[in-house]
Amino acid sequence: MSAPTSISDTSFQAPSSDSVAKHNAIVLAVAMALGGSSPAIVVSLGGLVGQALASNKELATLPVSLLNLGLALGTIPAAMLMRKAGRRIGYMVGAGIGLAGGCMAAFGIASYSFVLFCLGTLIIGSYGSFNQSYRFAATDAASEAFKPRAISWVMTGGLIAGVVGPQTVIWTRDVVEAAPFAGAFLGQATLAFLSMIVVWFLRPAPVSIASTKMGGGRPLLEIVRQLRFIVAAVTGLVSYSLMTFMMTAAPLAMIDCGHSVGVAALGIQWHILAMFGPSFFTGRLISRYGKGAVTAAGLVLIALSAVIGLSGITVAHFWITLILLGLGWNFGFIGATALVTDCYRPEERAKVQAANDFLIFGSVAVASFSSGKLLSASGWESVNWLVFPPVVIALALLAWQQRTKVSAPAKV
Repeated sequence: MSAPTSISDTSFQAPSSDSVAKHNAIVLAVAMALGGSSPAIVVSLGGLVGQALASNKELATLPVSLLNLGLALGTIPAAMLMRKAGRRIGYMVGAGIGLAGGCMAAFGIASYSFVLFCLGTLIIGSYGSFNQSYRFAATDAASEAFKPRAISWVMTGGLIAGVVGPQTVIWTRDVVEAAPFAGAFLGQATLAFLSMIVVWFLRPAPVSIASTKMGGGRPLLEIVRQLRFIVAAVTGLVSYSLMTFMMTAAPLAMIDCGHSVGVAALGIQWHILAMFGPSFFTGRLISRYGKGAVTAAGLVLIALSAVIGLSGITVAHFWITLILLGLGWNFGFIGATALVTDCYRPEERAKVQAANDFLIFGSVAVASFSSGKLLSASGWESVNWLVFPPVVIALALLAWQQRTKVSAPAKV
């Protein structure tokens, strides 16, 4: 006589974790293509609108800097909301915030209010704090082997966003004839609304109940003091901050060196393609060579971009600098993201991801604020020279971690 069937035997069996992870990665890649276009729209137009609306022309780039500040400030509230309400509801709320930010920015332009326009870009930045966590959400249901590829799948959405954002500006900037560029921000709001529909199709990740509890797991301070978290956070911070630091200064430097606005715009376009294009294979590279090796390669490429930047000021020098910078960001940031996923248990993921992103995007905001001022005060060479110390520190930490792993006694 066979044993009675237990409750666990008859319970609903969820699909394999990678089946759910692949579905969610595709959904999140589409959402990234829509929501990730918001920064491109703000970066493209923020300075131009700022020049038209600001009484003090030195504040013309403030809307772009506030975008990054909003992203940094929104990371922790976004994580708290998603931990309590779930990824799907959280991302729908985030898209709603993006919609509101676009409408606010458009209204600021239409009413000739620099303050309202800046408030709109700040709100759009907080929408970005939800979008940036898509890469982590893709790993929630993924096996260890699939995690790097899941992150890469989501990041490919950024490649599409690099096309969608500028095209939205081109197609919609003159829709509101009385308020130039207001139409582009209404277009951004529309993309946020479409993203709200897309994220509805997310499937719940089969994780433990403990992961939904606000106070679960180890204290955050204990986690962030681990060498592995320090290395992951520092490498992510250095990769993203230096990319923003150089990318913000490069178009202005090109124009200062006598190149046209069109040449500068094409350089940024190549940079964006280099940032997201490798995402098609970065995950496979991580699976083959390891997270640390790919992250280190990214940091080396960022340093190499500065070397090229120091070697000349022709169009080729600037474009190669921006392409290498984009490639380095892709390897460094995706590799660092994969390193972060090794630092927490399921019940700790929300607070650790939020802490990591707060550190990264807080530093990005500082880099954005300081880049233009440093370029104006000291020139393009100084911008490039400042790349090397952070890269050296990050590479030293990676090497230290690797040495610690090798020297650690094997567990019996």
